[in-house]
Amino acid sequence: MRADPGMSASRPGFNQDVRHFDLVIIGSGSGNSIADERFAGWDIAIVEKGVFGGTCLNVGCIPTKMFVHTADLAAAPAAGARLGVDATLDGVRWTDVRDRIFGRIDPISAGGRRWRAEENPNTTVFEGTARFVGPRTLDTGTGEVITADRFVLAAGSRPVLPDVADLASVGYHTSDTIMRLDALPKRLTILGSGFVAAEFAHVFSSFGVEVTVVGRSNLLLRNEDHDVAARFTEIAGQRWDVRLGRKAVRAERVDGEVRLHLEGPTGDEVVASDELLVAVGRTPNSDLLDLATAGIDVHPDGRVVVDEYQRTSAAGVWALGDISSEHQLKHVANHEARVVQHNLLHPGDLVAADHRFVPSAVFSSPQIASVGLTEERAKALDVRYVAAKQDYAAIAYGWAMEDDTGFAKVLADPATGQLLGAHVIGPQASSVIQPVIQAMSFGLDARSMARGQYWIHPAMPEVIENALLNLDLD
Repeated sequence: MRADPGMSASRPGFNQDVRHFDLVIIGSGSGNSIADERFAGWDIAIVEKGVFGGTCLNVGCIPTKMFVHTADLAAAPAAGARLGVDATLDGVRWTDVRDRIFGRIDPISAGGRRWRAEENPNTTVFEGTARFVGPRTLDTGTGEVITADRFVLAAGSRPVLPDVADLASVGYHTSDTIMRLDALPKRLTILGSGFVAAEFAHVFSSFGVEVTVVGRSNLLLRNEDHDVAARFTEIAGQRWDVRLGRKAVRAERVDGEVRLHLEGPTGDEVVASDELLVAVGRTPNSDLLDLATAGIDVHPDGRVVVDEYQRTSAAGVWALGDISSEHQLKHVANHEARVVQHNLLHPGDLVAADHRFVPSAVFSSPQIASVGLTEERAKALDVRYVAAKQDYAAIAYGWAMEDDTGFAKVLADPATGQLLGAHVIGPQASSVIQPVIQAMSFGLDARSMARGQYWIHPAMPEVIENALLNLDLD
């Protein structure tokens, strides 16, 4: 077990002109939740290079889902036609949609900053891009260098910019900026094939924008279970202009439109639109911090190396969230923040982070949710498993919705019935999957889960019940 560094202002060689803190937190997303009332006696600094609240609050989970919910409403009239409900979408007041969302979010961010900077007497806020200049010694980016006994790296991640010639000259957008457009474009090109691309394609197409999605792989959402990714790609191709197996090589803006030059399986192509959204992934902000100077190791992909207790390779330095996690999920960052919080308060009684059953969801249309192993991963790990599926179309509520594309898929150990994974594509997938997450987390086997409780009939979770019953267990 690593010893607490126990630095103090009286240690030999300490520079009395440099402010010293008990704890420095870099980043104001999930890291900002660490310093609660139990830290009232600590002298704490928070360093933030952007707006308070981190990615989730300002440019990620929360505003995007507020847009998604509005997009679901906008898409409802078209979906109702097959059910005998004739309704029309009269229009989308984009600026009203945008301003409702950020009119709620921006004050929360500003309030969080104000609370930390003005109402917490034991907390000092530095607003700048921090970088280490030595072990536990930080240039705050404000002109002041500080030291501390302990550091928490919670500086998050940022959108990746691909190597596309002249991209910087066309006025592209990322997820950081696309939600604050002044007007809806008529046409939007989305470069990327992951969850960010899928969600924004749903949002803008539901608002009447002509959407083209360009991806290098041959599947959208290729990290999902293959059956799910294939089904989603099929559905997406019916809604959007989907160009897969393409490489973007050059961008230009001509007569007000963005032209993206592609290399594809049948030769060169050009996609033209009013706006370009770059959504090819995110990268940890670790490269901004000069971590080597502080003796902090990183993985080849830039993630900070941490142990099971969220400790880095440098004594007294912890990390959490996107800067160190492979998951890049807010609920994971929150869990890791609670782990770090406990371990800071109880250095002699450390707890480990639990990353066994991390769920995720894609809030596109249809929704997708996943937890545990995919079939492909199970095969790669040589894990013995059985899998079973259940279509939404074969349950009563699926009849009500006339859903003929959604399904649930579960994987289990054939000998014990222990659940290994679950994957859902269809209405409310992010909620439908939750009972499986609970069962996996608490060791409930497939038989007990399916038969040991009531399942409300007719409700959507029956798609999970029937998938479990379809498993060919020993």
